[in-house]
Amino acid sequence: MQTIDVQLKEALQKAIKKAFDLELDVKEIQIEIPKNKEHGDFSSNAAMQLTKILRKNPRLIAQEIVQNVDQETYGIEKIEIAGPGFLNLCLEKNSFAQVVHDILKRGEQYGNQPKQDVRINLEYVSANPTGSLHLGHARGAAWGDACARIMKKAGYDVTREYYVNDAGNQIANLAQSLYARYNQALGIPKEIGADGYLGSDIEEKGKELARKYGDRYLDASEENLAFFRKVGVDFELDKIKKDLDEYRVHFDVWSSEQKLRDDGAVEQAILKLVEQGYTYEKEGALWFRSTDFGDDKDRVLRKSDGSLTYLVPDIAYHNNKYERGFDELVDFFGADHHGYIPRLKASMSALGNDPEKLHVDIIQMVRLVSNGEEMKMSKRLGNATTITELCQRVGVDAARYFFVQRALDSHLDFDVELATKKSNENPVYYAQYAHARMCSILKQAPDWQEPEVYDQLVHEKEIDLMKTLEEYNKVIRDVAKSRQVHKMTHYIQSLASKFHSFYNACKVIDPNNKELSAQRLALVKATKIVLANALDLIGVEAVESM
Repeated sequence: MQTIDVQLKEALQKAIKKAFDLELDVKEIQIEIPKNKEHGDFSSNAAMQLTKILRKNPRLIAQEIVQNVDQETYGIEKIEIAGPGFLNLCLEKNSFAQVVHDILKRGEQYGNQPKQDVRINLEYVSANPTGSLHLGHARGAAWGDACARIMKKAGYDVTREYYVNDAGNQIANLAQSLYARYNQALGIPKEIGADGYLGSDIEEKGKELARKYGDRYLDASEENLAFFRKVGVDFELDKIKKDLDEYRVHFDVWSSEQKLRDDGAVEQAILKLVEQGYTYEKEGALWFRSTDFGDDKDRVLRKSDGSLTYLVPDIAYHNNKYERGFDELVDFFGADHHGYIPRLKASMSALGNDPEKLHVDIIQMVRLVSNGEEMKMSKRLGNATTITELCQRVGVDAARYFFVQRALDSHLDFDVELATKKSNENPVYYAQYAHARMCSILKQAPDWQEPEVYDQLVHEKEIDLMKTLEEYNKVIRDVAKSRQVHKMTHYIQSLASKFHSFYNACKVIDPNNKELSAQRLALVKATKIVLANALDLIGVEAVESM
């Protein structure tokens, strides 16, 4: 069943064809719900879009479109021309009720869009396995997971991926820190060093290893350090997976940097750049001519001491994703990686990959505000506020909701007090309370049956609610395309608000009017389905009681 906005696009498409003998793709026609109700139920700028093509005044174009629209077939009561050529469309009042029937028919499947022949790789979190996940990771995890859920709902073939940085200096520091704690647990003084990890988890793991192995690994041989490296990475990665699982975030693929190195993919990437003539040597180091591809300066690949810069494994990793056949690659990077984008895209171009397929969204910083004061974070020192600690304080639902309600490129102050308030000021409470109220209403009518017709849902608040339900499909498509997940929370707030307004204005269960009651109960159930569906897309539970 077509949604109303799609039907209206089709009506305008046919009118344009009839008026101007012009074939216009339905996807190019824009239909919006005006903020001002006086401007109709829907509006379109189709006439203004055609100005350049037809070389005519948009109001004249609009007049010809109006004259050729089949209003009766598409349930259009009237069309008015406003401003420079906007088309304001008012529908017959019973046109909106079809959405209620459609939602009840499809249930939880409502909102599922047709399958898209597009494979998308979403990479997010990808925190180094050197400690617990903190607030920055929490925002990226909530956003990336919600984005994946919405894209799947929109019909895309989505792979959720975590890149494990299990090689390099930070992992070496982790191994040395664990080795030092192991020594200390055996009563042997050992300095961790300025770059070591001082968290209590590493200290406890060192004690555990001392109890289990005694002095077996005291010798600081490369083989023994490799043991501490593996144990440390596995230990930290297991913690990360457990935290993410409790946070309702799961991945399809866990890619290892060390495996890329072991498989020769990292050296192969360097070799290919050299063969293509995109490198040169200077002062004993190997440089990549990234300026040939728009970067602001060339980048070092291999330093004069023979070690690789962190860019090189990333080049190999992204090339690997291209080789796996994805149509689109999306990375969610921290705010300090903004300058990293040009060099990464440059490297993909140099390797013969289409850089336009690689999209990088920047996650801005998070401040946790408690009692009006910012809580400082320092992962290395082990006193960061972790995902687990935050969820224990405010709950998973509030944490996930608050992290996706603001645009990703905006700084976020996470207000702990607001997140724990049981009032309408708290947006997640407001949305969940709306769902719980719907459940309560439906429990009062256990024998309710869906009506065969919907001809009495004509109250202003009923129409407003049905219009909002009608928008759901469009929101899914738009969010999946733009990756602007916060728009889904805006929709949730709007839907909850429209429901509360409907509930306050319309008596749902009226023993004296069973037919109207049945139709209003159907509207409540349809709204409940969509609200639960939308909350699930951002990883928030639709509770049945509060």
